[in-house]
Amino acid sequence: MIAKITGTLDCATLSEVVVDVNGVGYEIAIPLNTYDKLPRPGQKVALHTHLNVREDGMTLYGFSGVVERDLFRVLIGTTGIGPKTALNILSSMAADSFCSLVVAADIKGLSRINGIGKKSAERLVVELRDKLKTFAPQAALAGGGGADPGDQEAEAAILALVQLGFRPDSARKAVLAACGQFKDGERSSENLIRLALQTLNT
Repeated sequence: MIAKITGTLDCATLSEVVVDVNGVGYEIAIPLNTYDKLPRPGQKVALHTHLNVREDGMTLYGFSGVVERDLFRVLIGTTGIGPKTALNILSSMAADSFCSLVVAADIKGLSRINGIGKKSAERLVVELRDKLKTFAPQAALAGGGGADPGDQEAEAAILALVQLGFRPDSARKAVLAACGQFKDGERSSENLIRLALQTLNT
């Protein structure tokens, strides 16, 4: 098993990188969250990896952190979830945010992920709820400047902003800042998105 690749970033797209290790280029599939954390081409990069072996070939998947890599492994072991869908989940939101939705059994929130329907969301909750508690011992928004742990409206706003093309880290920061501007009864996902967009577009 290839657990980690360290070398020089040769080139990168939103879904794939080539890492040069002593003259050998490793083609590695990545989620969007990892792309956001890549250095510039020509600089040193380290990715935690998972080698997926099938009868028709081998694919190397890379992640910026161990948690993302381990969550990917859990996901592809879930009924109906393949590597492509697992990467899409990790591209849609941070690992702790996804875990929080599963632990909270938020079917509606999970169903907003591209490629995850209601039945898939329900299956994720049934199969992973207990497993993912180790990945998210605290809800993703704990200590988030006015947001309560597991704030579903905030999570929905973050996901919507990511789907609009904003970087996950930037979307989360803007939404957390917006949470502190509203009282609990006013903190709807629509209000959070509107205020967060003002921050992101300045």
